[in-house]
Amino acid sequence: MLYSLSTLDDKHLEAIQSLEKELGSPLLAFSTMPVGDAEVSEDKLRRLQELEQKLGVVLVAVKPS
Repeated sequence: MLYSLSTLDDKHLEAIQSLEKELGSPLLAFSTMPVGDAEVSEDKLRRLQELEQKLGVVLVAVKPS
């Protein structure tokens, strides 16, 4: 299971912003994404890791929907 930044309605956003003020710290809201990880060969994994290093990001190969 993966998580992505949530899309919030005004009510949820206000509740989070209120708690941020109370805590004195920014908060990030994440939602689950129902995807499965893809099986990749060692060569494809190496290519993924090379691009991760180059871009400074984390890449996750998922099964096509």
